[in-house]
Amino acid sequence: MGNKRHGCTNSYFAKKRRNKQGLCTAVDSIDNRSSYETTIRDNEKFLQYYKMQNICPEDEWDNFVTTLKSDLPSSFRITASSNAEATELLKFVEGVLLTDLLKVERSDAHELKSSKPFCLPWYPQRFGWQLKITRKDIRSSEPYFRLHNFLISETENGNISRQETVSMIPPLLLDIKSSDKILDMCAAPGSKTAQLIEGLFSGSNSSVPDGFVVANDVNNSRCYMLVHQAKRLNSANVVITNHDATVLPSMKSNENGDSVLKFDKILCDAPCSGDGTLRKNPDIWTKWSPGNANNLHGIQYRILKRGLELLNQGGQLVYSTCSLNPVENEAVIHRIMSESEGSIAIMNVQDKIAGLKTTNGLSQWVVVSKDLDVYTSFDEVPEKWVTQIRPQMFPPKEDLYNLNRCIRVLPHHQDTGGFFVTVLVKIQLLPWEASEKKNENLSEMIPEKPIAVKKKKRYQGYKEDPFVFLSDDDKVWPEIRDFYELNNFPVHCLLTRCSVGKKKNIYFTSPSIRDIVRNNQEKIKIINTGVKTFVRCDNKSMGCNFRLAQEGLASISCYIGSKRRLQLTRHEIIAVLKNPTIPVADLDENTRDKLDDFGVGSCILNMPDEQLPLELVGWKGFSTLKAYVNGECRLHYLRLLRVDVSQFDVNKFKKEINDDEQTNTNVTWTDVEELKKENELC
Repeated sequence: MGNKRHGCTNSYFAKKRRNKQGLCTAVDSIDNRSSYETTIRDNEKFLQYYKMQNICPEDEWDNFVTTLKSDLPSSFRITASSNAEATELLKFVEGVLLTDLLKVERSDAHELKSSKPFCLPWYPQRFGWQLKITRKDIRSSEPYFRLHNFLISETENGNISRQETVSMIPPLLLDIKSSDKILDMCAAPGSKTAQLIEGLFSGSNSSVPDGFVVANDVNNSRCYMLVHQAKRLNSANVVITNHDATVLPSMKSNENGDSVLKFDKILCDAPCSGDGTLRKNPDIWTKWSPGNANNLHGIQYRILKRGLELLNQGGQLVYSTCSLNPVENEAVIHRIMSESEGSIAIMNVQDKIAGLKTTNGLSQWVVVSKDLDVYTSFDEVPEKWVTQIRPQMFPPKEDLYNLNRCIRVLPHHQDTGGFFVTVLVKIQLLPWEASEKKNENLSEMIPEKPIAVKKKKRYQGYKEDPFVFLSDDDKVWPEIRDFYELNNFPVHCLLTRCSVGKKKNIYFTSPSIRDIVRNNQEKIKIINTGVKTFVRCDNKSMGCNFRLAQEGLASISCYIGSKRRLQLTRHEIIAVLKNPTIPVADLDENTRDKLDDFGVGSCILNMPDEQLPLELVGWKGFSTLKAYVNGECRLHYLRLLRVDVSQFDVNKFKKEINDDEQTNTNVTWTDVEELKKENELC
């Protein structure tokens, strides 16, 4: 991604490179976490603390605790950014995948847990799914190897996301429009960010919506995990930044710098103690302490406050944690509400998640020390704890701010993790914002005194390569423009990551992202942006030194002329996807005629279809044709085309595979409609 600093290496990508090269060490492969079986799932202080908080009714307590001590079931959602592909993938899940799991259960009824997936009733378009088995079950049980392969393959391609059920909630509550300017303040590892990006596309007919997502995280290494997550969606509408969310710098919205960028929607998924994830992370049982929440309250409040400052009037902010603790949740909300003097309000958003079992936010809670000593007011707090227990952590004497509109999700209600979420709307400027604006107007009348220049803080992490945007007179542009007939293409939205030497990859961004980068590159630490669109391939037989990249095809296809487009039939597309290359002689006569004057080089392979129109990057050789897409992408499209890909599934539990099975590439058709009759869909 960028240049190394002081001999540092990025551990995330270093391990990925070693895996790819087969050089993964023993240390890499060791999981230092305790196994689920050996972890002690008990903590007396935890149970005492939440008993005092009245976290759930008395008659539900035993069920609540029992559920917390059990493993978390696996869940996933279908990516909604491409409606046609998502709809076809849903048919595959409801038909083939569900049927395969039912067959596994019937054959191993006494040994396996019930794994039948069910769709989440509150998730739109039936795109959210939960299984009754854990990730460990899927990973370590041979009967589920096909399910495991499917999840890995489609996740890598960005067509599904393996995401905890409750984690899917916050982006849904933001009610995203395609024109929204969105900020994700604490974005890594990026599953919610992916949902935000999908939201821009799901309500838009454009391949490049007007809106955008700024995804930020304070941890430099986790930002690269975020890059990987965002790249799966191949979006030109996202930029990743690396800043402390409590002091996230204001961004310029224009070249002059006289206007600050404000956001329409903000996600503040704050760092927290994470005790709502006990089922997924059982190590927390032994590490949990009553004082953890007290130490986090301050930073959670500061992140929320900064988020509200960056929010447009009329905009919405979602504050969420995977904690059950009211000191991290309702206390933070109450604190900011009491300081805002009516400029923000808690929204009632239950209608947006109809079907999800929730409980209301708490209006009363107890504050304790790490020794579990209870205090009913700040006056009772001993001197030794006054720096850790602050007055703002205590509950209000009366609820003036509708804290009951906050949403709590308890694990035992629908077999999930624990979660807290609140939606705030900004009605008017915050009191301190209004005051600052007044001071700004006054300062225009008073001559400014010279200000001492502060020494710039040195960036932590890695020094990023520059973002260099192309112009009409860039020397590589004419050949690209002419070869692909890009006469109306916004060349100013293309960028490279090198200012000197040969351009290897060229990326495309939306106009709004381009403006953000150009106006803020010197002030904001930008980690990554743009979708790969053109890749250098110095082929003497091709009239252009850059081929198309599948990642960026959806973003720029509407600009590409007819000269480099080749329409194929359904069976031709399947043949191209099944084989590394196919001879032109094997194509239909109609297609061969089109190729007479086509010329060697990169092209678009197009299959027009009302339900599933496909466009793939291809390569026309002298006498062959190939799809320029990776193996996982090929499997994805074959699944959508109703092709049985089961013989391509590798069973990692089999030490020896028959050579005939390895070389067998015959693909048969599967009648999904017939299979669906056997299932009871949710």
